[in-house]
Amino acid sequence: MAPPATPVQQPVPVPHAPAADHPAAPQPQHLTPQPPAPQPSTPRTPTPQTAAPQPATEAPRTLQYRFDGPEGAPVLVIGPSLGTTWHMWDRQIPELTQHWRVFRYDLPGHGGAPAHAAPSVAELADRLIATLDGLGVQRFGYAGCSIGGAVGADLALRHPHRVASLALVASSPRFGTADEFRQRGVIVRTNGLEPMARTAPERWFTPGFAAAQPAIVEWAVQMVRTTDPGCYIAACEALAAFDIRDHLGRIGVPTLVLVGAEDQVTGPAEARTLVAGIPDARLALVPGASHLAPVEQPAAVCDLLLTHFSTAWQDAPTAAPAAPLVPGPATPAAPFAPLAEIAPAPDAPEAVGPQRESRHQRGVKVRREVLGDAHVDAVNASADPFTEDFQELVTRYEWGEAWSRDGLDRRTRSCVTLTALVASGHLEGLAAHTRAALRNGLTPAEIKEVLLQTAVYCGIPAAGAAFTIAQSVIQEETTPPA
Repeated sequence: MAPPATPVQQPVPVPHAPAADHPAAPQPQHLTPQPPAPQPSTPRTPTPQTAAPQPATEAPRTLQYRFDGPEGAPVLVIGPSLGTTWHMWDRQIPELTQHWRVFRYDLPGHGGAPAHAAPSVAELADRLIATLDGLGVQRFGYAGCSIGGAVGADLALRHPHRVASLALVASSPRFGTADEFRQRGVIVRTNGLEPMARTAPERWFTPGFAAAQPAIVEWAVQMVRTTDPGCYIAACEALAAFDIRDHLGRIGVPTLVLVGAEDQVTGPAEARTLVAGIPDARLALVPGASHLAPVEQPAAVCDLLLTHFSTAWQDAPTAAPAAPLVPGPATPAAPFAPLAEIAPAPDAPEAVGPQRESRHQRGVKVRREVLGDAHVDAVNASADPFTEDFQELVTRYEWGEAWSRDGLDRRTRSCVTLTALVASGHLEGLAAHTRAALRNGLTPAEIKEVLLQTAVYCGIPAAGAAFTIAQSVIQEETTPPA
């Protein structure tokens, strides 16, 4: 049920993208009437101020934010990626606000937020806590993308009593090497943000999506262009120094690790490192998505978040504390249209089944999702007139039929497949299906348990050989790039 109507401050007019006939993103809900919004050139404060403005030399301890959803619902905090604004989550908001009061924030210098750079991930987390404290929000769920995920992990480590459930999207316990992000800062200092803006679509989206969605690509480029360079550099320095690999075992909240299957920035290998280290973590790979999976596959990401936060909310209070009766922040004047205006939220993922796809088409799709493009491409490249009919049979009946049935999820099918390969002695397929098991969300610990079970029923020698193969694959797949 929608919340009772509350006075809403009128936002500063925003220049719109060509698709102006789409409904705009919902405006933030405020608790008291607001004075007219300032003009775009007027300096903005990130959060409500009840005292005198802070001196210019004093860095603020709060972040620019907005609320959407019913006031009495539990709070779900959502964090952005480097170079983006809270609008990257626009297409999840209609569904998420049916269940939670969604709090979105902007990084310093992003989306019109004041350009007070934060030198570390911990500082960003501290500013977020200060903002939530000012609103009376004590306990919340948290989902964040990339650097937003790093903020969530830091909160779970340093403020575990505040975080009820966690989702790390396109995130990592360490983001590449320190030199990589410091070099990015050097590029921005030397050339400004234009090089980062021009290459953002390559980092954020799959080639097919970028070609099919030019409006969203331009929207993404404009987000980066309008970011404050100093704050972008500071965020790069924060990521360069971020490394929690030795502390993952202390994250004690239920955690969803979500990653685009085609993410080349923080990909499946980094996601598996998180899953291997966090005691209560599950992996979700999103097919057909790169780094900004919430933008590229909004319905799939929304469904995963809904399922996770609905079932893994640890010791949550019945409702979040009500926000104090203070003015809410004005929505900043954005130099580009909200994503919801360019691409409205889809109602649901497209149905995939016999009515839409042939058995062969379905088999090709599922085979690539489970085994990965590299494996399938290698098999196809080695096919010749003698074997091509056999590969067609495998595609249609193994992948288009058995693996496509609804009766078991893919995690369970991977457990069955690993067991069957050990039992039958067909260990030549074990490496590929160990990788598939990891892609399907099994952790290394769960794969180990499957192989231990096979030792009892299939024999010690067969299980021993399987352990050797699986160990090699797991080490390769879970080791982040040096």
